[in-house]
Amino acid sequence: MSMNQPVVVIGMDPHKRSVTIEVMTGDETVIGHARFTTDTDGYQQMLGFARQWPHHTWAVEGCEGIGRHVTQRLLADHEPVVDVPAKLSARMRMFATGQGRKTDDTDAHSIALVGVRIAGLHPVVSNAQLEVLRLLVTDAVASARNTSPRSANCTSFCWNSSPVARRRTCPQPKPDDCSPP
Repeated sequence: MSMNQPVVVIGMDPHKRSVTIEVMTGDETVIGHARFTTDTDGYQQMLGFARQWPHHTWAVEGCEGIGRHVTQRLLADHEPVVDVPAKLSARMRMFATGQGRKTDDTDAHSIALVGVRIAGLHPVVSNAQLEVLRLLVTDAVASARNTSPRSANCTSFCWNSSPVARRRTCPQPKPDDCSPP
């Protein structure tokens, strides 16, 4: 990345038929603000607006809830998205504004602040990526049952590298499965 094009965070407050976004730099300078509909035309306008900043990350509140429909479209367009928990943005709104009044503008601002200030927000992956990971883990588990050292290490790798897949498909590894090759 070049120094003249810094990474920006685009905070999004999603609703069923519209989204409010705020674009913020790493030093918390607001450099853009807009509201778009979530129909095809509005979504395309939003993407065009966001692409003014080539190095951006979307911070979306409720990626698995009210923001799911927009998040999945962003992921399909290969846009980087992080999930901002609603409780975290509500706390940020209280601290940033001094009061808890909710408006779409203050919500988008709070979400962008969380995206800039908080390290370790969970990146959102598409359902297709999760399906590929599930298939890899399922194959690795089946291979591990053959008790070859290579397949056992593959199970160990899958177990240690993906908490999402581990919760869904991986059995607990046996102590002898995790030995190095």
